[in-house]
Amino acid sequence: MNNLALLIGRWALATAFVVSGAGKFLGGIEGVAGTLAAKGLPYAMPLAIVAAAVELGGGLLVVLGFQTRLAALALIVFTIAATYLFHNFWAVDPAQYQAQFVHFLKNLSIIGGFLVLVAAGPGRISVDGARG
Repeated sequence: MNNLALLIGRWALATAFVVSGAGKFLGGIEGVAGTLAAKGLPYAMPLAIVAAAVELGGGLLVVLGFQTRLAALALIVFTIAATYLFHNFWAVDPAQYQAQFVHFLKNLSIIGGFLVLVAAGPGRISVDGARG
């Protein structure tokens, strides 16, 4: 039962990252770079490409259960950065406070899920599990 729960949990955690990363590559990485530049970040285009690659690659690794702990750590770092930059409820217009606070809490929950994967590993139903 634990292995099945870890499999479903990995898929549930990583699906949004796979979809988001693929969407960045397929839907126009320029828009992502523009959003990063608007936040004042230098090297917006390379950062956009790295962000998309971390989301897509890290998400796929977690789904497959390959190098799961490392991929989960990478996605934790990515989520912390994204949360700080884009869901900073403490520094937004009061009209946006509640929405940004909810996004912040959602990301905190995602970070918690990835920390559980770091601690527990991917389970037996995974590439890592099959490799022993």
